[in-house]
Amino acid sequence: MTQSSSFKSHTGAILIGEDGRILSALGIGSDPRIKAMVSDSEWIEQAREKRMFPVLLAEESYVGHIADVADGHLILLSVPPGENVLNFVMSVDFAYDIIDHVLTDPYDAMAVINDKAHLTYISPVHEKFFGLRPGEGIGRRVREVIENTRLHHVVKTGVAEVGQIQRMGSSERVVSRHPIRRDDKVVGAIGRVMFKGPQQVQAMARRINALEAQVEAFKKETQVSSKGEEFLDAIIGKSPAIQSLREQIRKIAPLDIPVLIQGESGTGKELVARALHMLSPRSDARLVTVNAAALPESLVESELFGYESGSFTGAAKKGKPGKFELANKGTIFLDEIGDMPLEVQSKLLRVLQDRMVERVGGDKPTHVDFRLCSATNRDLQSFIDQGKFRMDLYYRISPIVLTLPSLEERLEDIPLLANHFLREVAGQLNRPMPEVDYNVNEYLMERSWPGNIRQLRHVLERAFVFADEGRLTVTDFEAHAAEPGQDDSDTEFAFADNVPGGKLKDALDDLERRLVEDALSRFKGNKKKAAEFLGVSRSRLYKKMEN
Repeated sequence: MTQSSSFKSHTGAILIGEDGRILSALGIGSDPRIKAMVSDSEWIEQAREKRMFPVLLAEESYVGHIADVADGHLILLSVPPGENVLNFVMSVDFAYDIIDHVLTDPYDAMAVINDKAHLTYISPVHEKFFGLRPGEGIGRRVREVIENTRLHHVVKTGVAEVGQIQRMGSSERVVSRHPIRRDDKVVGAIGRVMFKGPQQVQAMARRINALEAQVEAFKKETQVSSKGEEFLDAIIGKSPAIQSLREQIRKIAPLDIPVLIQGESGTGKELVARALHMLSPRSDARLVTVNAAALPESLVESELFGYESGSFTGAAKKGKPGKFELANKGTIFLDEIGDMPLEVQSKLLRVLQDRMVERVGGDKPTHVDFRLCSATNRDLQSFIDQGKFRMDLYYRISPIVLTLPSLEERLEDIPLLANHFLREVAGQLNRPMPEVDYNVNEYLMERSWPGNIRQLRHVLERAFVFADEGRLTVTDFEAHAAEPGQDDSDTEFAFADNVPGGKLKDALDDLERRLVEDALSRFKGNKKKAAEFLGVSRSRLYKKMEN
């Protein structure tokens, strides 16, 4: 029909008599195409069965609703506000029944307000709950009708509130509130309430509380894991040996049993101990590190077990807790345990058996709760054979033994280690990361590393300091390498071999002077580089030069 546009309208109505004749038509209902549809008795029967149905014309689509009236049927037509409504009506034959269910569901109430926060609709179950007669709440401010509502906030802010708990009288309800927009403007809001009996809500609340407790426990576990992973990532490398080591640490860390870490000097035993602690349930408490080889034999016992006031000359007036007391609820890491005196080994064994420590000069044992990690670069079995280490103590400290690979066993990790150490040194010296020549890694991988990772870092740090700014070459390593037969890891002690005897101050002054002279010689008189190498300011270097 060429004149269809003359009937164009957004709404329409058609009144049909019992005999099927059209008695009246308004708006789009006057369109001959629609009149032809409604004149078909079969179409009318299908429409009555659905009650809500689509009406599709070439230039516009409508949603229709049919209702029985006296002596006939009334059809109302309107253009839907968007494709979603039309698609819903087109796809679902019982669309009307679904809408009716939503509006009358006894367990899911609904309230609708306009942009002035006045109620325009409230479902029957809502009216019954608030003691309202049908339609009594319409037109009133929502806050006057619904206790503790926030619908007026939602229509004002345009921000939805989903899954909120709202108290209504003596009950708590789960509520969702959504702004309704038309043409990007908030025109109202809809609130939906899950209506269940108080017992069901309380059961839900208990379940929510239990879940929240589980979530908190999971968050704590995740935080422990993430903190531990940071320390695990500090064990640099992708070689099979390192990947296996990291996997062993993950498995062992949660187990509250002693661990003995074996490995050559400079292989990173303390890093492993820290990772074990941070991945363990004790990570919130302290990790107390003790280097048994660095403690004077006369002080080992007081350092480990503490002392009471006046127990020996020079003791603190209030006494002092030992390392085991400080490690209570946490982890104690005994590094170089193979160098511990036999007498102290006996007392350590007693602490491990009884979990009690007694301070030097005291007579009251204190209970301690700790996890023990030990480390050594010694052959403890050989020490046991020589009578230098107790066999019963060995079995106490070594239910699990971790053996760390030497750098010689993981040469493929050198490029990653070198990059990591160079970045660290660059940050410490406040200098840019240098460009590394292609053959530097190959050069480093071909060298011998008796001092392991510690030696590698020392060599890289020294080459970085001497290198021309911006580039690191093999020459920078070769020019300042150790003398033939001398281990790089020992070069930092070379001066100590020639320090003269006599007063300590004189010896220190002489050593300091020679360090300054060596630094200036290495950098061909460049005072800035010499000061950076020595870790002092240039003004301090000038004073040392004057002296």
